[in-house]
Amino acid sequence: MATVCKVSLFIFFSFCVYLLSYASPEADILLTFKNSIEDPMNSLMGWSNTTAVHHCNWTGVTCTPQPSSSSSISSLNLQSLNLSGEISAAICELPSLTHLNLADNFFNQPIPLHLSQCGSLENLNLSNNLIWGTIPDQISQFGSLKFLDFGRNHLDGNIPESIGSLKELQVLNLCSNLLSGKIPQVFGNFTQLLTLDLSQNSLLVSEIPGDIGKLSKLEKLILGSSGFHGEIVPNFFEGLKSLAILDLSQNNLTGKIPEIGLSLPNLVSFDVSQNRLSGPFPVGVCNGKGLQNLALHENFLNGSIPNDSINECIKLERFQVQNNRFTENFPSWLWSLPKIKIIRAENNRFSGVIPESISKAAELEQVEIDNNSFTSKIPDGLGMVTTLYKFSASLNGLYGELPSNFCDSPVMSILNLSHNYLSGEIPELSNCKKLVSLSLAHNSFAGEIPKSLAQLPVLTYLDLSLNNLTGPIPEELQNLKLALFNVSFNRLSGRVPSSLISGPPASSLQGNPGLCGSGLPNSCSDDRPTHKNAKISRLAYTLISIALAIAIIMAVGFYMIRRSQKPNPQMGSWRSVFFYPLRVTENDLIMAMDEKAARGNSETLGRIYVVNLPSGEPVAVKKLVNFGKQSSKSLKSEVKTLAKVRHKNITKILGFCHSSDSIFLIYEYVANGSLGDLIGKSGINLPWSVRLQIALGVAQGLAYLHRDYLPHLLHRNIKSHNILLDADFEPKITDFALDRVLGETAFQSSLASGSSPSSYLPPEFGYTKKATEQMDTYSFGVVLLELVTGRNAEQTEPWEGSLDVVKWVRRKINITNGAVQLLDPKISGSSQQQMLEVLEIALHCTAVMPDKRPSMADVVRELQSLSIKIESTNLEISDSGNTSVPL
Repeated sequence: MATVCKVSLFIFFSFCVYLLSYASPEADILLTFKNSIEDPMNSLMGWSNTTAVHHCNWTGVTCTPQPSSSSSISSLNLQSLNLSGEISAAICELPSLTHLNLADNFFNQPIPLHLSQCGSLENLNLSNNLIWGTIPDQISQFGSLKFLDFGRNHLDGNIPESIGSLKELQVLNLCSNLLSGKIPQVFGNFTQLLTLDLSQNSLLVSEIPGDIGKLSKLEKLILGSSGFHGEIVPNFFEGLKSLAILDLSQNNLTGKIPEIGLSLPNLVSFDVSQNRLSGPFPVGVCNGKGLQNLALHENFLNGSIPNDSINECIKLERFQVQNNRFTENFPSWLWSLPKIKIIRAENNRFSGVIPESISKAAELEQVEIDNNSFTSKIPDGLGMVTTLYKFSASLNGLYGELPSNFCDSPVMSILNLSHNYLSGEIPELSNCKKLVSLSLAHNSFAGEIPKSLAQLPVLTYLDLSLNNLTGPIPEELQNLKLALFNVSFNRLSGRVPSSLISGPPASSLQGNPGLCGSGLPNSCSDDRPTHKNAKISRLAYTLISIALAIAIIMAVGFYMIRRSQKPNPQMGSWRSVFFYPLRVTENDLIMAMDEKAARGNSETLGRIYVVNLPSGEPVAVKKLVNFGKQSSKSLKSEVKTLAKVRHKNITKILGFCHSSDSIFLIYEYVANGSLGDLIGKSGINLPWSVRLQIALGVAQGLAYLHRDYLPHLLHRNIKSHNILLDADFEPKITDFALDRVLGETAFQSSLASGSSPSSYLPPEFGYTKKATEQMDTYSFGVVLLELVTGRNAEQTEPWEGSLDVVKWVRRKINITNGAVQLLDPKISGSSQQQMLEVLEIALHCTAVMPDKRPSMADVVRELQSLSIKIESTNLEISDSGNTSVPL
């Protein structure tokens, strides 16, 4: 029996040795590859021959059975592991490797052409790294690839013609890089191509290559947000038999859209928005097999869309033609499509009606047809669409009474029917409990304000101005937290509820001679307080003030005691991650961060220190102390997301250190201080051209965060002190997206308790939990007002106390009916017209209603046009022989 056991044991160990000896060549290759990689998260810790785990079960490794052996490595997926270092060619020694995915890491090097030695490689994904340099001619060495993704890196220069040698490609993604120049006419070689993505390469200056139209298998053509210009070649769409998604948006395309006919039977998405296309939209977009997204918005298109052009597209989900010059009847069949979700046609010249058949649009969510010439009653069918959350149809010719069910959708949030010819009484609106914004201004509504408005728990914006409403303002409206309440220029009478006077501006009540109340021109008859009541009021006020003072003193004392009991955070355990070779230790940073290194007072989200590295190079270190208890892994992931932001107008994050109590974010040092240090400072005058340069740079940085960077980010704390200026007064935004590092609760708490002026915060702050791009736009608008007026965001006025710049500007405009007196007198009169144009942009950005604020991409375009005017003017002065004034 013992002999049998020994034999069995020998066989077992022999089998194990056999397996290990078989696995060791591929395992050794993986370990060689690992040795060239930096792995701060120890994600590849399990890659080791000392464990009993077979290498086919190592992190990211996939093996496939082979005819001649048990298995062989076919795929290596190391995505999102915070890896950096060198991508070694050692991996090419794996004979069966077909898929290599290193996306979402920190590899910082040129395109690794040595990977072309991987003889079986079909799929290479290096997207969202720090790959830099040009695409070399040797890219043709990857001739056997079917999937190539270099998207979201820092590649620059031209796309070489040699890329046309990759004839087996099925997916080519070069999006979100810095590619420039003209696109070569070689894309017709990609006869197997399914996806082509060249989007978000704003430095490209090229027409769309006509040979792309020959790619019969192409399903996705994504060229949006790049520098494409000129006309789309005739018959471009005839060869694209398989096209499902077309995105040519945010370019500079001109001319007409070529006839499409029935050549695109599989079309799902069609987007040519934000171009300069013109002419009528072609007939016959599809033959009924599925156009789910037609977006043509923000062009300068002329003509009309024929009603029979896409009337068989029963799968249509999105129809966007806003900001064009379309004319004639709006396609009526569109309203009743069963799958339609979004209809956007604002800012055109459409006419026509909203039919009762809209009730058939069972999935309709959003309708925006503002600023057209619709002449129609509001149909009863509108209230039957239970999925509708936004209906905006201002500046049209809508007439008649509102149907009683027009706000019956349980998810309705935004209703805007202002500037029409609607009449009758305002119906009861108690059914739409999620209504946030209601604007019925500038119509002919009569009767009283319905009390049922007070039953809408989240109603925040209410504009009933410029109607014929009568009777009192319902007392019940005081229960709402209204950021905007406007009933001006009606025929209302009676006492105004006190909270509606003390909250929104009094101008929202003007034009109603019958209204009375404290602070209004008419005092109500029982408003005069008795001497006894006045004494009681003063006594109550004094007692409350004393109680508050005692509470504050006790709170401060308690805080100081608790703080003295806490261990010094500098003595804790520190960890660091550097994205650049800083050659500094945590101890070096802590020792250097003393009062001499501190800059300014303690900021809202932490204090800034300027520290010199051992090399002598200065860096800025922000110390964050109030942050959520997130894991080290989560914290590193969030900071990594911010550190990968690359834009000339956004400060680089070089690294960070953290302990259980503090986080030190290390930023590049920007020499000229902040814009907030210069605004309103005596003896310092920034020329208008410099101010416009600053405004444009900040707008470009915010637009990049909002739309171009993935994942999309919000700044959440834009203000003049978070705009740094380099030696050439080029702005760099700092402190962006710190909510991701601190955590939402800690971020909100720090923002609310900080010393920073609340003037930068939009009216909806505190009423809504969701942060939006429009909030950043409002804050940017405040910065614009600072640049135009020369005033700080919040400034003390004689007789008026502290007054933020938005209220100051609007009050001055209302009083004087002019804007010239608002401009900074330090600026010469020759820039007055441009300053007024920027003032108008700033007023749009600081609109009370968030949906009235422009996107930052729109702001960039407006400021760029003004900047071009300045350059043209300077060029004319230079050509005339005059000496220009240096900045």
